[in-house]
Amino acid sequence: MKVKPGRRQFLEAAGAFVALGALSRAARGATQDRGKMKIGIIGSGQVGGALGSVWAKAGHQVMFSSRNIDNDKALAAKVGANARAGTPREAAAFGEVLLVSVPYGAMPDVGKDLGDLLKGKVVIDTSNPFPGRDGDIAKWAREKGAGLATAELLRGARIVRAFNAVGYSRMAQAHEQPGKIGMPIAGDDAQAIAVASDLIRDIGYEPVPIGGLAMGKHLIPGSPLAGEHTPQEIRKIAATLK
Repeated sequence: MKVKPGRRQFLEAAGAFVALGALSRAARGATQDRGKMKIGIIGSGQVGGALGSVWAKAGHQVMFSSRNIDNDKALAAKVGANARAGTPREAAAFGEVLLVSVPYGAMPDVGKDLGDLLKGKVVIDTSNPFPGRDGDIAKWAREKGAGLATAELLRGARIVRAFNAVGYSRMAQAHEQPGKIGMPIAGDDAQAIAVASDLIRDIGYEPVPIGGLAMGKHLIPGSPLAGEHTPQEIRKIAATLK
């Protein structure tokens, strides 16, 4: 039986999602006994601050960092237990997992200043390239795709793209209705996806892998996957994307 081209592409994509899901489940099994983690926040603004606060309240050890240590200390004091502040290098060294949440124009500096501390670590990338704010680096990242661009700038890090198109205020509330809203994620490393998925569930979202880092180009504001969707809706939308 001949399969029409459009149908073939859909089946291939579906097969890729199944395979990635199987790898993610297998890797998750290997990390189920990891317990609570040390998380370094590189960029403790609205997104980094909201996520780090929820993780600390969930029992993870969190170090906030940014270009303003006084703000980080105030945030850590407000969060209380399990939270502390440090420099970006201290946070990168502290974290078993890192969250990078900076204006995309600062991403090259993150790679340059922290590159030796990022290698081999799971790095959750929430940053979005906006040409109007970030200039030429954002234009390049959009052309290349945000996931692949971040991987090139943060060489050796195990990148998982997530939390890219949901309002930060909702991130602090998602745990009130756990699993109701899906969180599309993209990455090439199955174990990194599994680790990030556990942390995403601690925030209150259900992680939905949509493919490798090349699919990270779809995880930006204004894309079909932006906003809040159920896990089922995310899978349907992702199946239409290339």
